[in-house]
Amino acid sequence: MSVDAGDKAPDFTLETDGGGKLKLSSLKGEKVVVYFYPRDNTPGCTQESCDFRDLHPDFSKVNAQVIGISKDSVASHDKFKAKFEFPFTLVSDPDLKAIKGFDVWREKNMYGKKTMGVERSTFLIDEKGVIAKAWRKVRVKGHAEEVLEAAKDI
Repeated sequence: MSVDAGDKAPDFTLETDGGGKLKLSSLKGEKVVVYFYPRDNTPGCTQESCDFRDLHPDFSKVNAQVIGISKDSVASHDKFKAKFEFPFTLVSDPDLKAIKGFDVWREKNMYGKKTMGVERSTFLIDEKGVIAKAWRKVRVKGHAEEVLEAAKDI
């Protein structure tokens, strides 16, 4: 089932970098940017995460939390976060709970070979836990800036 703007954000409780846990609904009352990416330490995912890192002070000014989610392990997230000094939480979803909940587990066509994987997607969630805006099949260049502009408007 697809989720889109106007829908209640699917709740999840998952492990985070640093050995913590995050329950999405515990962030009610805040704006939340949840971005799903395929894999730690790959060129596109690294660039996207670094763009969110570089704009983190601006997201903080509009009271928006940034959370990155992939199916990578907590150990992988810890290394990725330390290497690039990300100031936001990375969530590990190896069982695809949030990934499938937000309907970003999709068939991909890589060099003529069909595989299942995370479709790069971002969701801006308002203070009431409702998806204000959804971006699917994200192109990295300029994306974090576009999300920031949308976060200013809700």
